Amino acid sequence: MESPMGIAILTTMRSMSATCIGPKPKAPITFTTANPTVAFTTPPNYAGRLSHLLALQGFDPLWCPTLLVQYTPNTISALKPYLSPISLDSLSAVAFTSRAGISAFSEAIAALDQPPLSPAGEDFIIAALGKDSELINNEFVAKLCENGGRVKVLVPPIATPRSLVTSLGEGRNRRVLCPVPVVVDLEEPPVVPDFLRDLESAGWVPVRVGAYETRWAGGQCAKVVAERIEKGEMEAIVFTSTAEVEGLLKSLEEFGLDWREVKRKCPTLVAAAHGPVTAAGAKRLGVDIDLIGAKFESFDGVVKALRLRLLGSAH
Repeated sequence: MESPMGIAILTTMRSMSATCIGPKPKAPITFTTANPTVAFTTPPNYAGRLSHLLALQGFDPLWCPTLLVQYTPNTISALKPYLSPISLDSLSAVAFTSRAGISAFSEAIAALDQPPLSPAGEDFIIAALGKDSELINNEFVAKLCENGGRVKVLVPPIATPRSLVTSLGEGRNRRVLCPVPVVVDLEEPPVVPDFLRDLESAGWVPVRVGAYETRWAGGQCAKVVAERIEKGEMEAIVFTSTAEVEGLLKSLEEFGLDWREVKRKCPTLVAAAHGPVTAAGAKRLGVDIDLIGAKFESFDGVVKALRLRLLGSAH
């Protein structure tokens, strides 16, 4: 179908209700303050949006970024060899699994003298997840190719890397560029390796490039959360990636806390995950997730699910 921007959009967005796991209280939890405190570990590029949604739903947002996610001169340099006309002609698609990857790619092509993708040729697919696809606008496409009609934007119905692979279909040995993170001071979560394996299983030839850095924010990054936990003054925490969970746990260790101790000090604390991939990663790290926002192409799903769980109603 056609988007309002005139770019061809291939998508089937599906609305789903929130999914809760673990015991669900029969009535709203009683709080000592009017607005329950909800911590979130999202990096800066997503923080404003999530904080705004939490406030709209009646929560007191507590931002505790455990990661720094950004492109660097080194990662932009790593992208540039793939942006020559010859290199792009050997590709059939670019698959983005994060907003940061799109931003890095956009920054790299903006520095070029002219759009690098030939205006003639077969459809060239740009795939992105959920609201991240909003960055694939007319300006982005114009920087990539003079013929915007050649570029097809693909948004899978479920905002997960696996759904993206399914939506891409059979690869038939075609090459797909995958701008993914360089992980620093943390273990690489299985998300990207699994994504690349899924592409290979579907017959694609994934071309991995480190387009941006995901870096631990350091030992003091969880200080504000640790202080609230010690006072028993935190009602929920929201994770939007597995790396955020690891970053939080590493920092909590600096304050003499592990997750078991966190739950002992705050027994009613609700741990929420933006989607099932993050939930699975958290569990692998020893953090049991109580609630998953099932409509995870945006943060609305997990925030509204939290309101229903904690306050007994949803806007």
